Amino acid sequence: MHETGPFSIPSIRSFIPEKVKPWILVVFVIIFQLSGGVYLAAVSEMVGSLALMQEDIMMAGYASMVGMALTFNIMFRLKFRFSSKVGLLTCSVVLIICNLLCMHTSSVPVLVSVCFVAGIFRMWATFECNSTIQLWITPKRDLSVFFCYIYLLVQGCIQLSGLTTVYTAFLSKWEYMHWLVIGLLGVVMIITIIAFRTYRSMKKLPLFGIDWLGAILWAAIILCIIFICNYGEYYDWYQSIYIRIATVAAIIMLILNVWRASFIRHPYIELKTWKFRIVYITLVLYILIDILLAPSHLLEHVYIESILNYDSLHTISLNWIVLLGVVVGSIFTYQTFARRKWRYKTMTLIAITAILGYLMILYFTLDYNQSKESLFLPIFLRSFGYVIIAICFLTALSRVPFQQFFQAITIQAFISACIGGVLGTAVLGHFFKVAIKKNAMLLGSTLDHVNPLASCIPRGELYGVLYQQSVMVSMKELYGWLLLLGIFCLLVFMIKESSISPKSAFHPTYRRIRRFVKHELRKDKI
Repeated sequence: MHETGPFSIPSIRSFIPEKVKPWILVVFVIIFQLSGGVYLAAVSEMVGSLALMQEDIMMAGYASMVGMALTFNIMFRLKFRFSSKVGLLTCSVVLIICNLLCMHTSSVPVLVSVCFVAGIFRMWATFECNSTIQLWITPKRDLSVFFCYIYLLVQGCIQLSGLTTVYTAFLSKWEYMHWLVIGLLGVVMIITIIAFRTYRSMKKLPLFGIDWLGAILWAAIILCIIFICNYGEYYDWYQSIYIRIATVAAIIMLILNVWRASFIRHPYIELKTWKFRIVYITLVLYILIDILLAPSHLLEHVYIESILNYDSLHTISLNWIVLLGVVVGSIFTYQTFARRKWRYKTMTLIAITAILGYLMILYFTLDYNQSKESLFLPIFLRSFGYVIIAICFLTALSRVPFQQFFQAITIQAFISACIGGVLGTAVLGHFFKVAIKKNAMLLGSTLDHVNPLASCIPRGELYGVLYQQSVMVSMKELYGWLLLLGIFCLLVFMIKESSISPKSAFHPTYRRIRRFVKHELRKDKI
C-alpha cells in the first residue's frame, strides 16, 4: 500500500476495480472473525456431543482469546516479513486445520492447544486485512477513528458468530458451523490465489530478535489465571490441588518472566511498559467494568434459561439487540469522540451511566413473568456502554510511546479479552452461590410441619419453589450491590478533573515503523 498519493492496494491485481478492493478485505475480516477453534454459542451441544464439561469448552474459548492477545506485539514483524498473499493463505490453511481438529477431538489439552493456535492466526489475518485498508478508513491515521471501525467489526462479528452458530445447530448439528467456516475460508483462499499477487513495497525483515520464550511464558501465565477462575468453583477453589498447582505455576513463571525482562535486550513486554500511568489505570478500570458486566455472563443466562425458560433460539435472538448496541455505540463514539474530540472523561461517564442503567433496570424489573421485550433496553445499554469504554481505553494507549504501544495493547488485551470476563464471572459466581445458600436458609426457616402451606404442597415441589425463589432474591441482591458499586465509581469519576482528549492519537507511517524495527535489528547484530 502506498504511503503517499491516492489510496490503492497494489497487492490486489489491477483487473479488480479500485473501489472494490477495500471491500474484499472487509469481507475477509468478517470471515476470519467468524472463524475460530470453538463456538461458545453451541457450548451446550458440544458438552453433550463430546462428553465434556462446560468449563472445558470455555477454557478452549479463552485460550483462543489468549492467542489473539499475544499476537498484537508481533503483528508488524509478521507484516514486514510476509506478503499479504502469503499471510492470508497461511492463516486460512491453519484455521481450516484447526476447525477440523476441534470437530473431531474430545481431548481437553488438544482442544485448548488448537484454539490457542487458531487465535494467533485469526488475529494475524485480521490485522493483515485491517492494516492494509487503514488509510482507506482514515487517511490521517487517526486511531480514534480506526478503533471505532475495529470494534464495530470485531464486536459485530462476535454477535453474528453466535447467531449463526445457534441457527446452524438448530437446523442441523453444531459441527455444521465448522463446515460453514471451512467453506468460507476455502473461498478466501480461492479469491486470494486469483486476485492477489506477491507484492512488497519494502524489503522483508527477518523474524529476528523476538523473545519467543517470553511470549510462551506470558501465554502460560494468563492461561493459568484463566484456569483458576474458570475451574475454581468446580474444584472448590484452594481445596483442590489443581488450583494450588496452577497458582504456584503462575507465580513462578511471572517471577521468571519479570526477571528475564530486567536484563535481556528485547523482552516480549518491557518492564517500563507497565509503569505508564495510562496502562495500569486502564487495567484497573477494565477489571472494574468487567465486574459490573459480569451478570451478562452468569445471572442473565440463569434468569433467561432457568427462570423465564427460554430456549436457545429465543435466548440467542437477544444478540440482535446486542448487535444494535454495538452499531449505535460505535457510531456515537465516532461522531463524538473521534470527530468532535470529546474528552476521555466525558465518554467514560457516558459509558458507565449506560452500564448503570442496565443494572438499575434489571434490579427493579426482575420478575417471573417479565416479557422478552422488557429485556431489550437493558441489554442495549450494556452493549452500548461497553463499546464506548473499549474504544476509548484502546485509543488512550496512543499516549504510550510507539516503541511500547503494541506491548501496551497486548497487556490491555490480556485483561479485556482474556482475564477480565472470567475473573468477573468467577467473583460474581462465588458470591451468587453464597447468596443462594444464605437466602435458601432464611426463606426455608418457616417451612416446617407447623406451617399450613408446607403441609399442603408436596415436599419435592416445595423445595423446588424455595430454590427458585432464593435464586431470584440472590440475583436481585447482587444486582443491587453492583449498582451501588457502579454509582460510587461514577461519583469518583465525576469528582476527578481531566481535560485529556484524543487530539494526538495518530498512527505513524509504515515506513517509519519499519525504520524503527530495522534499527533495532541492527543493534542486535552489533
